[in-house]
Amino acid sequence: MAGRTGMALRMAALGLLLLVAACAKIYRNHGYVPDDVELAKVQVGVDTRETVTEKIGRPSAQGLLNDLGWFYVQSRFEHYGPQEPTEVERQVVAINFTESGKVANIGRYGLEDGRVIELSRRVTESNIRGVSFIGQLLGNVGRLNASDLVRN
Repeated sequence: MAGRTGMALRMAALGLLLLVAACAKIYRNHGYVPDDVELAKVQVGVDTRETVTEKIGRPSAQGLLNDLGWFYVQSRFEHYGPQEPTEVERQVVAINFTESGKVANIGRYGLEDGRVIELSRRVTESNIRGVSFIGQLLGNVGRLNASDLVRN
């Protein structure tokens, strides 16, 4: 009888442990944004698309390549138990190129209270093309579900 009680207590403790573990927050990152150390290798006015590719890589499927420049996008999702994942952070690194293909601007953007904020910027000219585009990339926080990122 004592053996059955001990076994029941162990099973209950295991069940409780699994229940607590299921309720722990889990964070997942999607996309790629080069960090400050990697970006420091890229020189404004010197590097080209090819050398940027060698130093930090091209934007992945999560980022964008267009005539305005390259946009590296990373999102952080919070998973909590059986609830739907929530996007809690999004960051964009924008690298703009001149018509001759040299790096003109490098900017890092994030969100704070629903507003696009500039985290850092290195430029050769005063205007960054595509700033409204960056606002669109960052403005979708909360409207994008993790299931949208996974293909069936």
